[in-house]
Amino acid sequence: MEILGIRIPTIVADNKAARCDGCLEVIEGTPWRVNILDVVAAEKPVSWAEHAAINPGPFQFHGDPAHVRGWMAGKGYLFCRKGQVREIMRPVAIALASGEDRLGLCDGIHQDAHEFVRA
Repeated sequence: MEILGIRIPTIVADNKAARCDGCLEVIEGTPWRVNILDVVAAEKPVSWAEHAAINPGPFQFHGDPAHVRGWMAGKGYLFCRKGQVREIMRPVAIALASGEDRLGLCDGIHQDAHEFVRA
């Protein structure tokens, strides 16, 4: 193996550390990265005893949007069917009829009302 022009005979292959957050398989090539944009910054940082409501990422996936939507479904996020999976997704707080609060993810490109479905 050669790294930066230096031959290293003891290394047979390089590590593959990039794994898809959706299927957990190794990503060959450049991963598709998704960030969750919080439109309003918190007034103060989250304390060490708590955790943030949402991890903004970046999360990395294979190039197929089905991997991102599978990850969303596993996390319990809803997906706006008027949008598409893009590099930056915006969280939208949703109050369900059962009284439960959920987050929906949307690309924020469309101008009309959201239509959230299970990812």
